[in-house]
Amino acid sequence: MATANKKQHGLTKMEIARFKRELEQKRDEVLMGEKVMRMDLQTSQEDLMDEADLASSDIDQSMRMRLGNREFLLLKKVEQALARVEEGTYGECQSCGADIGMKRLEARQTAELCIACKEEEERKENLSVHGRKPKSLGQTLGAKLSLG
Repeated sequence: MATANKKQHGLTKMEIARFKRELEQKRDEVLMGEKVMRMDLQTSQEDLMDEADLASSDIDQSMRMRLGNREFLLLKKVEQALARVEEGTYGECQSCGADIGMKRLEARQTAELCIACKEEEERKENLSVHGRKPKSLGQTLGAKLSLG
């Protein structure tokens, strides 16, 4: 049982294996939700009887697409975290190399930065003129529309 106590970036092999299982489960949940959402995006002609129905359908589809974009971003983060598990760098801050810490990883399994680096990143974002770059298609389109 000595190998279970060996630490890698502040985590034991058993803890890393648990996080890997949780990340794989999250990935499977997102992928299953994406399949359901794709089926749900299909609109029948009966649903488009008049302009009000068409407008309502457009709003519903737009909302589903935004949610789908968020899920895509989450899936990307989960895949990156799983890659770090395989590389042996899971739990290591991508900025300074310090241990991210068990509490932070339990709260956010896809965390790439330790608390200190994340706080610094957020401080810089708050000080910048533009703040954070948009992460969703809806925000990107909204920004382009407001510029025009």
